[in-house]
Amino acid sequence: MKWIKAALLTGLLSAPFVDAATEVMAADRGNACRRADRLKIEDLDMSPDPMIEGQRIRSFKVRLRFDGNRECETSVSIREGGETVGVERRFNLRPGVNEIELKPAEAYRFRGREHCFNVLADLEGSRREVDAGRRFCAQQRPAWSMREPDDRPGR
Repeated sequence: MKWIKAALLTGLLSAPFVDAATEVMAADRGNACRRADRLKIEDLDMSPDPMIEGQRIRSFKVRLRFDGNRECETSVSIREGGETVGVERRFNLRPGVNEIELKPAEAYRFRGREHCFNVLADLEGSRREVDAGRRFCAQQRPAWSMREPDDRPGR
């Protein structure tokens, strides 16, 4: 009989802590980007551009369009195949176009002829590839470049 009283007392005393933990977890996700939120890559560039063989990338610049009516928080990273090449960064997206700068992976260098990149975002705890209207690739011409004919000068 005493163990029943002890179990009931323990349950009653621990209930506020369980409820508080649930509220904290819900608050953390309250500002997170959702799967239904529409994200699209407007542009992806690197700096410097153009870049000579073996030179280290200084940064990746991503322009993401967020078609939502509120701010949301997400993690953004860049991958080439199965390799993370743009280090993940948490970012608050505002409705409209957001410019994000990501650091490259320390050891990443261009080798080969072409490198194509995907941008990933965390939507409700699930990493998903962000929609893009085209492929974003660096090609080796005389030097490596991601510039397209319609890119603005000086970027």
